[in-house]
Amino acid sequence: MEDQNKLSLNDLAIAALRESAKWCLFLAIVGFIFIGLMIILGAFMSVAMSAMPSNVAFGSAASTNSIIAMKSYFGVLYILFAVLYFFPVYYLYKYAAGIKKATESGNNDVLSDALVNLKSHHKFLGIMTIVMIVVYILAFVGVIIFAAKFASAGRM
Repeated sequence: MEDQNKLSLNDLAIAALRESAKWCLFLAIVGFIFIGLMIILGAFMSVAMSAMPSNVAFGSAASTNSIIAMKSYFGVLYILFAVLYFFPVYYLYKYAAGIKKATESGNNDVLSDALVNLKSHHKFLGIMTIVMIVVYILAFVGVIIFAAKFASAGRM
């Protein structure tokens, strides 16, 4: 029986892959630039926030210990987001480079590896989307609970 999973790409499909690779390479390079800027900004924020007096940063009503803790988290959060953002950008870059190499050489194995990187890119973004939806739902429920407690406390 003949293997029905064999695909062949026509000229239109190859041209579409080439065009896709160009745009993905552009997006990956811009992503890497923004990751670098996020790391620089995170380091700058860590230094700048630690140099600020506690009462200037968040007002004099907040406790000093919580202010010191909050000031150190801002820069670290930017750096953590940069690390998290690195993976989809890296997968996108590997896809673009692999597609370019595959369309130039006609090698099916290189094309397969490139498409696996695209799958990884989409899988990562899908998982992050699910995580963010859950975070938004939890935040929404938390706000409702907080508002209900605040409203009930004001009536007593």
